[in-house]
Amino acid sequence: MKISARNVLKGRVLFVNDGAVNSEVTMELPGGEQLVAVVTCESAKNLDLKSGSEAIALIKAPWVMLMTESDDIRLSARNCLSGNVISVSDGAVNSEVILELSGGSRVCSIVTRDAVEELGLKPGISASAVIKASHIILAAPV
Repeated sequence: MKISARNVLKGRVLFVNDGAVNSEVTMELPGGEQLVAVVTCESAKNLDLKSGSEAIALIKAPWVMLMTESDDIRLSARNCLSGNVISVSDGAVNSEVILELSGGSRVCSIVTRDAVEELGLKPGISASAVIKASHIILAAPV
């Protein structure tokens, strides 16, 4: 599968919580980090998502927000993954920032150069990737 989403995270489904219209799917990444996605019940059924099954989370880089010094902040976004910045590539307006999570998974974010400067993002700095559960597209291996 070739895809334009920069973030392709493989994991294992821990559980699926079905609602009336949407299902909340919690998956575990290789390092133990948990990622929550909200998909329609029909999608969860079509992908045959259930506890123990493999899943792939697809997340476009602009959908990943970054923050630092987040210890005392509570957010409505379900996913807040801590890691270390391993690279920052500057463009004319935006920068690509790559975080490495404790288990080795990498998360790419596209943010403004101003944000990189304001947050002091550079290799070695601790940061968190913030991702809304509704911004995660799930896939299942065939």
